[in-house]
Amino acid sequence: METAERRADVAVKGEAAIKPEFHTTKEKFHEFIDSGWQEQGDKTSENDIADGTNEISVEQPEPKKPKLEPEDGKNTWKPDGKRLRGQNKSRPHTKPTTYEENRLCVSVIQTNKECIHGAKCRFMHDIAEYMASKPADIGESCYLYDTFGKCGYGLACRFAKAHTTPDFRTTEKADLVKAYEGRTVVKNSLSKELQNRLRKRSVAFKKSTEYLKTLSNNKDEKGPRGNGDVCKAEVFADPKGETHVSAELQASPDEQPPVKTVGPLTDADVIKLRPCEKKQVDFRDKLYLAPLTTCGNLPFRRVCKRFGADITCGEMAMCTNLLQGQQSEWALLKRHESEDLFGVQVEGCFPDTMTRCAELINSYTDVDFVDINSGCPIDLVYKKGAGCGLMTRTRKFEQIVKGMNYVLDVPLTVKIRTGVHEKSNIAHKLIPEMKNWGVSMITLHGRSREQRYTKLADWDYINTCAKMASPVPLFGNGDILSYEDAMKARETGVSGIMIARGALIKPWIFTEIKESRHWDISSGERLDILKDFTNFGLEHWGSDTWGVEKTRTFMLEWLSFMCRYIPVGLLERVPQKINERPPYYSGRNYLESLMASQNVGDWVRISEMLLGPVPKKFNFLPKHKANAYK
Repeated sequence: METAERRADVAVKGEAAIKPEFHTTKEKFHEFIDSGWQEQGDKTSENDIADGTNEISVEQPEPKKPKLEPEDGKNTWKPDGKRLRGQNKSRPHTKPTTYEENRLCVSVIQTNKECIHGAKCRFMHDIAEYMASKPADIGESCYLYDTFGKCGYGLACRFAKAHTTPDFRTTEKADLVKAYEGRTVVKNSLSKELQNRLRKRSVAFKKSTEYLKTLSNNKDEKGPRGNGDVCKAEVFADPKGETHVSAELQASPDEQPPVKTVGPLTDADVIKLRPCEKKQVDFRDKLYLAPLTTCGNLPFRRVCKRFGADITCGEMAMCTNLLQGQQSEWALLKRHESEDLFGVQVEGCFPDTMTRCAELINSYTDVDFVDINSGCPIDLVYKKGAGCGLMTRTRKFEQIVKGMNYVLDVPLTVKIRTGVHEKSNIAHKLIPEMKNWGVSMITLHGRSREQRYTKLADWDYINTCAKMASPVPLFGNGDILSYEDAMKARETGVSGIMIARGALIKPWIFTEIKESRHWDISSGERLDILKDFTNFGLEHWGSDTWGVEKTRTFMLEWLSFMCRYIPVGLLERVPQKINERPPYYSGRNYLESLMASQNVGDWVRISEMLLGPVPKKFNFLPKHKANAYK
């Protein structure tokens, strides 16, 4: 009787169905976790927290307040009068460099280099003094040293004992160093030379200038249509209806046009890359790892590639920041050698900046496609007219797509949502237009901006849009958490599926889909995945204190999603649904229970297993509140 009542209660609350023997309460769960950790000798630094020498601030998100009953048919609001939002605003932002009081000068790390700052240098040059104050090493072996034969962080490495002699000299493995000589593991880095040119605005955008002149010449008209469509701008067509030169190339009467607008083909026409000659990418029937802000970093993408992701894409980058040469924004374009089909995603709201950004990417990076983000729902992006805002600014959207297509040698793809408002879908109106604009692939998230990530994705609408998009490939996105979800999605007319939160919760979902099975993965195997991420993070961000804490921060962001996974062996009904909230349960071992905790402090403990104790005054607040669990 109790079990039946419990099951009914679970269904009402929207919780996943767990086998009765694994159910527990919140109090018992945390009591078990805390007692188990104490038995293992929980220490977060060289001195115990109980001594008061290490203050750790691990902030918990505020619990969601119950909604007030709606009055007079008005929308439901929180008691404080504000709508529920998807992120924790005003998060504490601590640079990883603040965790290291004494830092070694680069000239000492790179032994053959002389410090250019001389006596004015604010970093340490005394190796013995630095080593005396340096935090204890995290482990006995250095991943960078074991993989590449040398560690570029030298004495600053948090695993320095593995490659440091008693007289503080760093060692190398000649055979491994030679094996990696001349090999570029990570591409698309921003060079200092290009960064300086971007900052001085001395980079030439020849193709972009050609296209933008046509916009300025027709600013009072409807705008260039291309593809033979008649508009106010004059288009010359042969008897077959094929245009020799599109309206984008028409010049004003006061200046010489870039190419002749009538008559035989010129050299400029021949040299110009035709759409059919652009690089072709076969997107169909592939698993696409969505571009994920914050969590979709290069180390995480490497983890997903190991599990079978076919297409990967960098995190959303702002075109204006790329054009300004911001190092942090260019880092989002980096590509690992294992990413065989890789694209970058950019957002912007103006044709001039987006076209120049596309030409910049085309000239200085190695990518297989470029994606326009016209589905981002966050206010910062939407209110300036980018992201979802482009869906309601079709003229600007058209100019952006055509401009980027004009300068790119690789396919241009677009990611959209169903619309801006929940009950007002507009994607089906845009898709026929986008086909004429020349997009190579469309990705549709089955929710509106207003929905964000709440409620279920509308796959019936995605199916309708997929039929309208043909022959242009359309990928569906939303609520894929198991191979069964993927099979149902593939039964629609989509060309492929994009996986976002499902990959964050369980990155092995790509293996499950390709092998058509539910993987009852053990807690030990999941910890090994986190170990791989740790190693990839140390390789990407560095093995010094800065790199270690950067890796830890991104791991904690990922764990805020990964803790939602419920092991297959514990489920009463398989598979787990993405909109089902995990109840409190006891795992089959302590580690499985610890990984199920939604307490931020427990995520920190997991990170300490792999990256050592957290620094003094460490703080962390997860970015997302996971409103999908409403």
